[in-house]
Amino acid sequence: MLYRLKNDFRLSIITLLGISGFLGVTPFAVLRFMQGNVLAGTVDATILASLGGAMAYAWITGDTHRAGVLMAVISAYGAVIVGTIVGDPGLFWLYPCLVTSFFLVGPRYAVIINLSAITLMMVIGLAFSSQEQMWSFASTAVVVSACAYVFAHRNRSQRRRLEQLATIDPLTGVKNRRSMDEELDVAAANAERSGLPYALVLLDIDHFKSINDEYGHGLGDTVLTELVALLESNTRRSDQLFRYGGEEFVLLLPGVDGVNLRAVMNNLQQVLRKYLKYPGGPVTASFGVALLGHGESVEGWLARADNALYTAKETGRDRIVYAEELD
Repeated sequence: MLYRLKNDFRLSIITLLGISGFLGVTPFAVLRFMQGNVLAGTVDATILASLGGAMAYAWITGDTHRAGVLMAVISAYGAVIVGTIVGDPGLFWLYPCLVTSFFLVGPRYAVIINLSAITLMMVIGLAFSSQEQMWSFASTAVVVSACAYVFAHRNRSQRRRLEQLATIDPLTGVKNRRSMDEELDVAAANAERSGLPYALVLLDIDHFKSINDEYGHGLGDTVLTELVALLESNTRRSDQLFRYGGEEFVLLLPGVDGVNLRAVMNNLQQVLRKYLKYPGGPVTASFGVALLGHGESVEGWLARADNALYTAKETGRDRIVYAEELD
C-alpha cells in the first residue's frame, strides 16, 4: 500500500482527498441529520459514498485517470449543491475542490470543471446574499483556480523531469538499470501469457579500461555514445537498450530466436567491428545471449546471460556466446 502511494502521485491525491472528505464532511452530515435537515444530510452522505466509491475504484483497478475525473466532478458539483442548500457556509467547500481538481485531472478538464462549477453556483445564486458577495466569490474562485493551475503545471513538469532522471542514463540517453528491471518483469509476464520468445543480450566493451586510461574518460564517453548510436540504428523499434553499468549494456529482443537471433547477433557484431573505433584502432565487444525459458524467473534469465558473457570474455573476447550452448 505504501509503495503504491509513494510511486503513484495521482493515487495519493485521490486517497488524500477521499480521507479528507470523510474527516471533513462526516461531522456535518451527522449534524444536519441531527438538526432535521434531511436534504442537506442526504447530499453530504451521497457525496461521501461517491468519494469512497471513486477511491475504491482507483485502488482496485489502478485506473486513476477515470477515478480522478469522477472525484473532481463529484467534489466540485457536490460543493455547488451544498452551497445551494445551506447558503454561505457551503461556498467555502468549493475552494479546496478548485485546487485539487488540477491534481486529479489534466489542466484542460480541470479548467472546464472549475469554470462550470463557478458559473453554476452564480447562475443558481441561492448561496449569495448580495450581488457584491457573488462577484467577490467569482473573482476569488477564478484567482484560486489560476494559481492552482500554475502550481500544478509546474509540479507536473518537475515530476516528469524527475521520472526521466530516475529512468534514463544521462550520458547515453538510453534507459538505466532501474527501467531494465521493470521492463524485464513486463517481458517475462508477456512471454508467459502469449508465448512470444524473448532474447536477452548482455554486451561488454572489450578493454574499455585501457581506453580510459590511455586516452581519458572523455574519449571513453564518446565510445559509449557511439556504441549506443550504432546499436539503436541497427535494431528494431520494439527492441530495448539499457545501460547496465559502466561499459556494460543490455539489449532486450522480443520475438526472435533460433536462426533469426543468430543473424541479428552476427550483424551487430560486424557493425561494431566495422564502425566503432578510437585512436588506438577498432573497438570490439563481447556478447552473452540467453533465451527466456518457460516459467523462468527474470533473475535466472539474467544470470544465464551474464554467465554467457563471462564465458565470452574469458575465451578471447569479441565473441558471441549463447547460454543454451552452455546448459
